[in-house]
Amino acid sequence: MRSQRRIWTTAAVATAAVTGVLVFQGVTGGSDPDGDGKSGADAKSAPVEADVYRTPLTTSEDGSSAALPQRSTEPFSLLGVTWTDPAAQVTGRIEARTRSAATGTWTGWLPLDTEIDGRTEAGRTGVRGTTEPRWVGPSNGVEVRVTAGNGVKAGLPAGLRLDTVDPGGSTTPLAAEPAAFAAEPAAFAVEETETPSDDPSPGDETPSGTPTEEPGEETAEPSPTPTPTVESPSPTPPSPTPSRTTASPKPPSASPTPSPSTTPPLPPGPPSTAPRPPIVSRADWKADESISKEAPDYLDRVKAVFVHHTAQTNSYSCADSAAIVRGLHTYHVKSNGWKDLGYNFVVDKCGTIFEGRKGGADRAVLGAHTYGFNRDTTGIAVIGMHTDTKAASAATTSVARIAAWKLGQYKGDPAGTVMLTAGAAGGNFFGTKFAAGKEYLFQQISGHRDGFNTQCPGGSLYGQLPAVRSLAGGSVTGLTIASVTGASASGSTYYTKSNVTVGWKTTTPASFVRSYELLVGGKPVATVKGNVTSASAALPVGRHSVQVRATHQSGKTTTSAAATVVAEKTPPAFTTKPALTLRTGTVKADAVPLTLRWKATDAAALKEVRLTAPVAKTYGPTTGSASHTAKPGKATAWKMTAYDHAGNTAAASVTGSPVILQESAAKKTGKWTTKSSKSYLGGKSLSSSAKKASLTWTFTGRSASWVVSRAATSGQAYVYVDGKKVATVDLKSSATKYRDAIWTTSWASSGKHTVKIVVVGTKGRPAITTDGLVYLR
Repeated sequence: MRSQRRIWTTAAVATAAVTGVLVFQGVTGGSDPDGDGKSGADAKSAPVEADVYRTPLTTSEDGSSAALPQRSTEPFSLLGVTWTDPAAQVTGRIEARTRSAATGTWTGWLPLDTEIDGRTEAGRTGVRGTTEPRWVGPSNGVEVRVTAGNGVKAGLPAGLRLDTVDPGGSTTPLAAEPAAFAAEPAAFAVEETETPSDDPSPGDETPSGTPTEEPGEETAEPSPTPTPTVESPSPTPPSPTPSRTTASPKPPSASPTPSPSTTPPLPPGPPSTAPRPPIVSRADWKADESISKEAPDYLDRVKAVFVHHTAQTNSYSCADSAAIVRGLHTYHVKSNGWKDLGYNFVVDKCGTIFEGRKGGADRAVLGAHTYGFNRDTTGIAVIGMHTDTKAASAATTSVARIAAWKLGQYKGDPAGTVMLTAGAAGGNFFGTKFAAGKEYLFQQISGHRDGFNTQCPGGSLYGQLPAVRSLAGGSVTGLTIASVTGASASGSTYYTKSNVTVGWKTTTPASFVRSYELLVGGKPVATVKGNVTSASAALPVGRHSVQVRATHQSGKTTTSAAATVVAEKTPPAFTTKPALTLRTGTVKADAVPLTLRWKATDAAALKEVRLTAPVAKTYGPTTGSASHTAKPGKATAWKMTAYDHAGNTAAASVTGSPVILQESAAKKTGKWTTKSSKSYLGGKSLSSSAKKASLTWTFTGRSASWVVSRAATSGQAYVYVDGKKVATVDLKSSATKYRDAIWTTSWASSGKHTVKIVVVGTKGRPAITTDGLVYLR
């Protein structure tokens, strides 16, 4: 265990623990303007030293299985199994289970992917065959089992070894991983009988600060034709390998501060047709450059990108992404024997993009990611296992952004195809055979399985690649006008006085949109950036077709469906001024039922009519009357405003005052009897059964209503207005009613009128009870 560890603790880590997303200080789209992987913040960054522990596996006598018995270990968070021959394949299963350092519980058996080809950097001394590394979170115990496919005798490669990596820094325990098998088959029980000659003694955990083999010159893969590279001095030789012991490992000394790069200064990479996304530099994820001292190799151009998945778990926290990248870097260099991290870029599930292999994020750096097709390509790895689980949209969006940027530097089309020359013989997942030196057609955004016989990047992520291509190099999708502020809609048409703000939405993330234009009559009147979703315009009076045109970073344009906007400034009109009339209903001492009537129109489109006093009500454009009540004896103003959809208005009002005339105020003929009850208006009423008995009220007003009490035995009455009989009113009611305005009449204007009530004397029910008269003045 190291005696001193450089632990990375920043405010960003604390933030990440709360939000689940790691925020890197000083990282923006322009954090690496010189393309050298450094920034102002980088200069103050210190690398984090990673520890690697190597433990040989014991192979059975018949060579059909191997194992590492369950044991305690030095702390680690990432593991993988390696073997001597990089061209050898394990056709069976390699599995491990680990003990959580936080809880002490053991995981189930976790499969380790064996589809990686160790020849990716063939030609280097010390390159080994390996499984894909698996991130397991902070652990301190491990067990490994290996079996050859179909029980093949002597089917396992030599030099099987477990490598565990402690990437340094604080990491988060994973959620529970599912067990691969419920119980351990007997076939995995092996004896510790032999030790491969190139590995430590069985059971030893050996920390390593450098590869055990002296690295040689990288060839990456055979090349059919010479490819020029940037000249650089010979790589600095690695530091010597620590001694191996059978006792507790001796802590390595702290890594020295990396010396400045010996690579000659490079001019900035070519500009891209797509914007550069934010990229976390190697310094910001605390890469230990002392283990990757060799100068990078450069390509002429990037013709395509290959998408991968890695780390074999989706349960990680994005706060650990930098540590995962450090673990991958360490594993690729110290376990695989490669010169550096194999991928050019690594993306986590939260969408953070990490610079991978050194040499400048904006340069065409030769990576080690797709055997046979490393030249002229860039490798992008998504942290996770996407065989059956789709990658998060944040991750695929970032893959599309980095792919579009890299391809855009060389005028590539992320949605297009390209011919790539195979650098080595091989085949892919779909059965295509490749011959070295021949050209083959690829999507410019391809999956690892397109160029090599592997499941990578997993069936689910591979199925997402068409959407990634569309994001990166297609056109803006789902573009629609979402709102027209400053206008009101009537059906599919908007109305305004003049100024409108048009809002829109799209299913394409803003990072892929170069700009938007607001079109009126097909001509642009406003242009905004791709992260803006609204624009304003002043429209002249008339009918207009309004659209939005989006320009994708690829240069392709999309135009929305048109919205019709009418600009007009003519106010609506009250063709029938508001008017009040009394109506039937229950009369109360403080509330007389009445009807408010009006008619409003507009030359374009009437929206509504609002009553603002004495109460607030809003009515639709076709409504012309409403029932209300008013206090008697009080003049009340009824104020109304008509609105059209453009916002033009017109106002009108009417004032009225209901007056209650008690029955005692009437001129009587015939016999009438006074009744008392709190249910009557004023507490009293007049009742009569005498045929032709009458009551007459005289008043000056514009509307009148007769108020009565009603029951099942109530009779009938004739109603005379200004000396003329106008109605016969039946007071009979199955339910008893008091203060019921049973009959009303109105006039066009206020005037002097008389209302006379005459008892009919109906047979069997001659009595009527009157409770007065209400008129409106």
